[in-house]
Amino acid sequence: MELIHAQPIVNSIIYSFLGIVILLIGYFIIEKITPENTWKEVVEKSNVAVAIVLAAFIIGISMIVSAAIHG
Repeated sequence: MELIHAQPIVNSIIYSFLGIVILLIGYFIIEKITPENTWKEVVEKSNVAVAIVLAAFIIGISMIVSAAIHG
């Protein structure tokens, strides 16, 4: 197998890890902005409203990161 054919795979892996890191950074920023610990609210208190808002934030950040990486 030539290295020329492996380059798109390597690029996909690099951009995937970059996207995940940016998504995690965005999550931690959201966690610091909100007054309550969102994970504790969702898991321990079963707060569905917080889970929906958190999911919307994560989906929104994912779409922004995807668009930025894709170009």
